[in-house]
Amino acid sequence: MTMLTAMPQPAPGTPTEQKSQPARSSGGSPRPLVKAWLWTACIAAAFCLLVSGTMLYFHFTALEHDPWQSPRLLELKAQLRASPNDENLKLEIRRLDLEFRQRYRRRLVLDRTGGWLLIGGLAVLVAAARQAAKLRTPPPMPRPDPMAELRARREAARARRAAAAVGGVVFAGLTTLALTARSPLPHSATEIEKLLAGSGAEATASDALPWETFRWQWPRFRGPDGSGVSAFTNVPLTWDAASGANLLWKTPVPAPGHGSPVVWSNRVFLSGGDAARREVFCFDATSGALLWRRAVENVPGSPAVQPEIPEMTGFASPTVACDGRRVFALFANGDLAAFTLDGAPVWAKNLGVPKNAYGHAASPVVWPGRLIVQLDQDEGAPGGSKLLAFDPASGRLLWEARKPTHSSWATPIVVEAAGRPQVITLAVPLVMSHAPEDGRELWRADLLGGEVTPSPVFAAGLVLAVNPSTELIALRPDGAGDVTRSHVVWRAPDNAPDVTSPVSNGELAFTVTSGGLLTCFEARDGQKLWEAPLEIEVQASPAIVGGKLFVPGLKGEAVVVEAARAFKELARSRLADEFLASPAFADGRMFLRGQTNLWCVGQPRSD
Repeated sequence: MTMLTAMPQPAPGTPTEQKSQPARSSGGSPRPLVKAWLWTACIAAAFCLLVSGTMLYFHFTALEHDPWQSPRLLELKAQLRASPNDENLKLEIRRLDLEFRQRYRRRLVLDRTGGWLLIGGLAVLVAAARQAAKLRTPPPMPRPDPMAELRARREAARARRAAAAVGGVVFAGLTTLALTARSPLPHSATEIEKLLAGSGAEATASDALPWETFRWQWPRFRGPDGSGVSAFTNVPLTWDAASGANLLWKTPVPAPGHGSPVVWSNRVFLSGGDAARREVFCFDATSGALLWRRAVENVPGSPAVQPEIPEMTGFASPTVACDGRRVFALFANGDLAAFTLDGAPVWAKNLGVPKNAYGHAASPVVWPGRLIVQLDQDEGAPGGSKLLAFDPASGRLLWEARKPTHSSWATPIVVEAAGRPQVITLAVPLVMSHAPEDGRELWRADLLGGEVTPSPVFAAGLVLAVNPSTELIALRPDGAGDVTRSHVVWRAPDNAPDVTSPVSNGELAFTVTSGGLLTCFEARDGQKLWEAPLEIEVQASPAIVGGKLFVPGLKGEAVVVEAARAFKELARSRLADEFLASPAFADGRMFLRGQTNLWCVGQPRSD
C-alpha cells in the first residue's frame, strides 16, 4: 500500500506565492482610463485655445476699428462743423452713434460669455490632466530604511536650532520696536477728531442745514430728492421769445456743458468747460446777470494730460449740487471742487479719471452732512466702481462703498424709504441701496442691462428704475440682501426710455422716449393708461409742476400736458435753442439751460 506524504505549504507572502498570483489592480488595467483622461485634457485644451483665440481676435478687431476713430464718423463731424444746420448729417451721426453703442454692448456680452467658457474649459483641462497624471504614476512600494532613525535625529536637532534662531530674531525685533516705534493712537484732540471723521458714521458737517430747507430749493439734478417734482405750482404754461411773453430774461452760457441748472435762493449755478478749462458759474436769478465765474484749476492729483472725452458728453455733463453753504462741481476728468455761494474756493480734489466709454455724467448729490458721488466704471469690481461720501465743509472722505457694478450715467437719489434714509443707485447689473450715514449696503436687485442713463425716482412707496429701452421696474425698498426675486412689484415693458428719467406725482408715473413717445402708468401696479406721440425729440427729463407735466424738446419746443389719467395737451412753446439739460424751478420761475443761453421763464412781478 502506497503511503502519501503531505507536502508542506508555503507561508503566505513567500516568493512562491507571489509568483503564482500575479499582481492585479482592483479595478483592472488603468491604461484605458489614462487614455480617456488624456483625450479629455486635449479636447479641453483645444477648446480653451479656440475660445482664447476668438476673444483675442474680437478684442484686437475692436481696437483696430475704434468707433470713435471711424473715418465715416470723423468725416460726418467735419461736414457738420461746416454745415451745423444740416439735419440729415445730424441724423446720420446719431444713427452711427446708436450702431456704436450696440456694437459695444455686443462686445461686452461676448467678453462675459467667453470668460465663463474659458474658465470652464480650464477647469476641465486641469481636472483631466491631474487625473491622468495620477493614474499613470505607479504607487510607491514601501521599503525599510535603515537610516531613518539617524536622519530623524539630525532633522530634530536642526529644527531645535532653527526655532532658537527665529526666537532670537523675533525677540530682538520686538525689543527694537518697543524702544523706537511711535504709538498709532491719537495724541491730541485734533487727531481724535480726524480719526472720527475718517470712520464716516460719526462725521457730520457742523453747518449742515435741515432737510426741510432743501424742499424749497432746487439743490441738485432734478430737484431736492431727484424726482423732478417742484414744490411750487405757479410756473406759466406758455412763453414766447418773439413777444417776450412770460420770458423774464436770457443770458449767454459762458462755456459748453450739459449739466442742468441748480437754484438756491436768488442764485442759479452751472458748470461748463472743456479739456483746456473747467469753470463754475453763478447767475442772479432775478436779472440773469453773471455774478461770478471760477476756474477749477491746480487740483491736487488732477491729470496733467486731460483724457479724451466724447463730444456728445463733454467735460461738464454732471449737474452741480448745493447744500446752502457751498456749491460742488464734478467734471469728467475726476476733478471735484467746492466753492462758497460767493465764489470763494473751499477745497478741491481729484477722484481719478472715471473710466466710462462715453465720459462721466452722474451728478453729485447732497444730504445733510454728506456730499455723495457715484463712480461706476466700465470694468466693474474689482476695477473701481464705488459710492463715495465726503464732508461738504472740508472734502474729507467719510466713507467709501465698493460696488460690483459696471458703468453708469445715472444720478443717485437719497430718500426716506421703509423708515430709513437710503441712497439708491443704478448701474449694470444692479439696483442698490446704501445707508448714507456709513455706506453699508442695505439691499440689491440684479435687474439692469445695457447703458444705464435714466436715474431712479421714489414714488408711491416704490423705487422706479428704468432698464434702458427694455422696461420700467418698481421695487419695494424694505428688503435686505439680494431682493431680485422677492421685492419686484411690477414690470412695464412698454415704451421704456433710453436717456430720460421717469417722473411721478405719487399716483401716476410718466416716461418719455428720445423719439417723444409719452406714456402714463399707474404707479401702484404698472398698468399702462395711455401713450401719446408728442412729435418732438427729447433728451431732457420731464418734470411735474402743479399737476402739469413739462416736457422740454431738444429743438426748443416744449410741451405741457395734464398729469392725469387721460391725455390732454395744454400748451406748446418754442425757444430758439437746443436743450439737453433738464429744467430747474423756483417760486413762479423755470430755468432752462440751452446750448447757447440760460433762459428764465416766469410771470413778471408787480413789485
